[in-house]
This record gives sequence, structure tokens and C-alpha cells, in this order.
Amino acid sequence: ALLQLQFFSWWSSYNEAINYLATVPKYRIQATEIARQQGLLNKTKEKGKNRRSKEEIREEEEEVIKDIIKNKIDIKGGYQKPKIYDILLFQLLLAPFYLCKYIVWRCWWIYCFTIKGQEYGVEEKLYIIRRNMKMSQSQFDSLEDHQKETFLERQLWIRENYEVYKREQEEELKKKMAMDPRWKRYRRWMKNEGPGRLTFIDD
Repeated sequence: ALLQLQFFSWWSSYNEAINYLATVPKYRIQATEIARQQGLLNKTKEKGKNRRSKEEIREEEEEVIKDIIKNKIDIKGGYQKPKIYDILLFQLLLAPFYLCKYIVWRCWWIYCFTIKGQEYGVEEKLYIIRRNMKMSQSQFDSLEDHQKETFLERQLWIRENYEVYKREQEEELKKKMAMDPRWKRYRRWMKNEGPGRLTFIDD
């Protein structure tokens, strides 16, 4: 029962993610183009006896787009369709295997790059960059290729370079927030009417 509950919970989260991705232009445009090429959108606009209301047509088109996003578009990041092998129970059962695999990989890493002093390859550099950024594999995979190329060009696998990059990003974020009218309103509210302010009213 616990296994079923976890799987259905995961599946519900997956469907919520698909509903969100259907609003993201990057995925919606791709799905709409595929639907047009396959004539799937035309089927929702039949005339005569099978004629549907505008609301019904819109709902059917939305379902077509979501179905294409699920089955025909390569989705990066943490939105993949849930699989039974991803469930916690199976992860626990496979934990000894993954532990042994990690130990073997770690020994290989120390031998190649610490003892023998080999230079990092592209995959190794990206791995170190991802660890520096404290990102999961799925989060890192969701980044655009040009972003990863920038990371490599700036040699962010070197800790000192990453620290410089991190400070630059923090400064850029501060500037954007300072210019954002919503952030300005929030700061004014915190200054004048913030939750920490107490008001005493005489009876």
C-alpha cells in the first residue's frame, strides 16, 4: 500500500509538472508545431454534427499539447515521467550497489587525478562545476548548453574562478533587485509596515 501511495503521489506531481510545462513557451511552441504537422489540432475543429463549442475545442487542444509534451518532447530537468525503479523502496534495495559503485568511482578518480595527475576531461570539469554550484544532476542537466559552455570558458572547475563568478552573480542579482519595482515596494513595506513592527493603541 505504501509503495502504491508513493507511486501515485509521484505520478500526481508529474502531471502537475506537465500542466506547468504546457504554459512554458519553449515546450508549448514545440508541441503545437508537432500537433499541426500531424494534423491533431485540425481534428478538434470538426464541423456539422460533430461540431464542438469553443470551450470544448480549447480543452481538447490543451490535452493534445500536454500529451505531446509527455510522449514526444525531450524534457530536461526534474520533470521526467516517474518510473517504478525511481521509488524510494527500490532505491533502498539498490543502495548497497550504488555505494559500491560510488566507492569504485571514487578510487578511480583519486588514482587518475590525484596520484597520476591526469588533466580533467569535459565531463569531469562539468561534474566539479556542478558540485561547486551545489546543484543536483537534474538541475544541472536543465541548463542550456551555452550556459555550460560559459562555465567551461571561465574555468569554473577551479575553485578561485568559481568564487569570482559567484560574487559577480550575487552583485548582478542585487542590482536587478534594486531596479525591480516590486522589490522596492517590499522594502518600503518592511521599513514602514513590516511584520516586526508593534503598534500600541490607547484604550
